[in-house]
Amino acid sequence: MRGADIQQDTLFSTVIPEERVPADHPLRPIREMVNAALKALDADFNALYSDMGRDSIPPEKLLRAQLLMAFYTIRSERQLMEQIDYNLLFRWFVGFSMDDKVWDRSVFSKNRDRLLEGEVSHRFFVQVLSQAEDAELLSKEHFSVDGTLIEALASHKSYRPKDEGGPPGGGGRNPTVDFHGEKRSRDTHESKTDKDAYLFKKSQGSESKLAYLGHILMENRHGLVVRAKVTQATGTAEREAAAELVDALGGTQRITLGADKNYDTKGFVEELREMTVTPHVAKNDTNRSSAIDERTTRHPGYATSQTIRKRIEECFGWAKTIGGLRKSRFIGREKLDFQFVMTFAAYNLIRMRNLGVVSC
Repeated sequence: MRGADIQQDTLFSTVIPEERVPADHPLRPIREMVNAALKALDADFNALYSDMGRDSIPPEKLLRAQLLMAFYTIRSERQLMEQIDYNLLFRWFVGFSMDDKVWDRSVFSKNRDRLLEGEVSHRFFVQVLSQAEDAELLSKEHFSVDGTLIEALASHKSYRPKDEGGPPGGGGRNPTVDFHGEKRSRDTHESKTDKDAYLFKKSQGSESKLAYLGHILMENRHGLVVRAKVTQATGTAEREAAAELVDALGGTQRITLGADKNYDTKGFVEELREMTVTPHVAKNDTNRSSAIDERTTRHPGYATSQTIRKRIEECFGWAKTIGGLRKSRFIGREKLDFQFVMTFAAYNLIRMRNLGVVSC
């Protein structure tokens, strides 16, 4: 007999998200790792908030919600609030009951900005990584570095002379602007929308964009990201950031660093050697002399580093296609850095789950 298409609501509901999420759901081991990292940050959270006043959104819930944006390619915080409201899985992951009211988007954004003050994203990233270190998943000797272009949340039309006050002429909210023949540089122009963003082209012949550069340092054993940061887009930013990321590792033992041809400059290679880092940098000898010689290339480890360093493109590929890092969600370098670091914390959590750090 055909059943009747009738929706009948019960007077009382006893649905508990914890009971509805399958025991073998892939988010369960991730949530366990996330909660362990958040528990380790309890003292840091206490230092950020006053003992007086109204309760804010718990920082633990804020960070879990930010991770969901990377896991499920959620483009905006408005869409995130909608998903948390009616998606039972999202409610469970964030820590909501079925009856908890979801935050207003503007309240969520304001509370998220508070986390920028204490560099919470970097501290959370470190706590996640410490679990991989405890599981002996990290290489302490072999690393790779690379950078990627992240489009700013600003258009070419916003890039105007610094001494120009008002909007461009032409009328309307989206006036026509002709840049043909106009010489534009960072000395004379800036984005009126995002002053931290620079006009930059990745290579000769490619289009210029208002953008930032995101940099990561990857350990070569399991391809986990161990350091991440965002800088303004300049011609030397990749090499400068690479040196800073390596220096942040600390320690005195010699390590190797794999990198592509963009890092093959005499100054960068010499700087690495002064830091007791063996530069496994791809040779760029097209119409020029390479800074990498046989002292480095004759060792079999050089070829191995050149093969493994290509895994770093998998990190960036996931971050841009799944994690939503193709274009910034925010205005300003500081906020983008928060998004960037949280995205690679999410990437590490997925890798660590797949490597069996926590089993269901």
